[in-house]
Amino acid sequence: MWYSVYEAFNAALGPARLLNAVTRGLTQHPASLLAYTHFGHSMAAGTEVLDSVIRNRGKPDWGIDSVALAGELVPVSAEIVATRSFCRLVRFRPMHDRALPKVLVVAPMSGHHATLLRGTVAALVAEHEVYITDWVDARFVPRDRGAFGLDSYIDHVMSFMRQLQPSLHVVAVCQPAPLVLSAVALLAAAGDSAQPATMTLMGGPIDTAAAETVATRLASSRPLSWFENSLITTVPESYPGATRRVYPGFIQLGSFLMMNPMRHIQAHVDMFHHLVRGDGESAEAHRRFYDEYLSVMDVTADFYLETIDSIFQRNRVANGTMVWRDEPVEPAAIEKTALMTIEGELDDISAPGQTVVAHRLCTGIAESRREHHLQAGVGHYGIFNGRRWREQIMPSIAAFIRKHG
Repeated sequence: MWYSVYEAFNAALGPARLLNAVTRGLTQHPASLLAYTHFGHSMAAGTEVLDSVIRNRGKPDWGIDSVALAGELVPVSAEIVATRSFCRLVRFRPMHDRALPKVLVVAPMSGHHATLLRGTVAALVAEHEVYITDWVDARFVPRDRGAFGLDSYIDHVMSFMRQLQPSLHVVAVCQPAPLVLSAVALLAAAGDSAQPATMTLMGGPIDTAAAETVATRLASSRPLSWFENSLITTVPESYPGATRRVYPGFIQLGSFLMMNPMRHIQAHVDMFHHLVRGDGESAEAHRRFYDEYLSVMDVTADFYLETIDSIFQRNRVANGTMVWRDEPVEPAAIEKTALMTIEGELDDISAPGQTVVAHRLCTGIAESRREHHLQAGVGHYGIFNGRRWREQIMPSIAAFIRKHG
């Protein structure tokens, strides 16, 4: 029902989008007198802000075409090297002859496309051959392709590790941290040769009881049945995934925005003032961020509900009750993989304390093969994007990989 209401509302906005585009053209065209007046500048700014709010957005492009090496721009090749129903494995590699460490970046399946990690990949690719899990929007996966839950996610991670072995390094960004830890633990318990050389877990909910956040409070305040009855719906007939049960992107987006509503409102007010003043650079930075932030995807109901149940409500990885296809997950079995954890001082989604607990769980890893990095002055997104990511966090990961590669 909710999906049909959303689709109808989205269609109803069509005339408003058209009118807004015409108004923007009238106020910005060089032949229009309005383009040379303060009133016209204000109207143009208003149409830009409105367009940012009501525009239809698809999946953004990666846009990683080159990387700066030794003061020169080197082209970067991007190609899909593996395809599954729910995921594409994408490789980014600088086009030169140097041998580089292989890094598998495991992206979250939490409503945003993997392209949200564009800055993560762009920084890593200067010194690494980077592979990333590009999860597929569930509305485009036909029902006959089967279900997808936590077990399936771990299956994919282990499958890609086996494909990319040997000498692989894995980096889990945010949500998948407990699942990547589980995958590596399962490989270790089986004596599998695909165990990665290093594992870096960044701002992820490994122990949700360690530090309370808005996300943990919400998950613990209601029974699982509330999430299923209130947030799960079916994909409409107009999509390939028709009748698949999903946690839709538009509901997730509403949740993201309501976590900090005044911040997003103020950001759009600031954009208006930047445009009126002619500060195109600041306005463009706003556009780039929201083009990515407001581009969302559907997640399968199984994956979402199992995440709420196992990761947030029962905290199964931290308390030792996590299983994969009825097989126990034992982080203590990990011995060969070096461990690095990263947290942001101001992270209000996976707060400090939730990720570092991995060191307590991985008792089989020698102390000399562990590191923890608490980054001062950054929130959740600052862990994997922005200046401190590029200048402080990424170099720490690169040094860790070189040390234990």
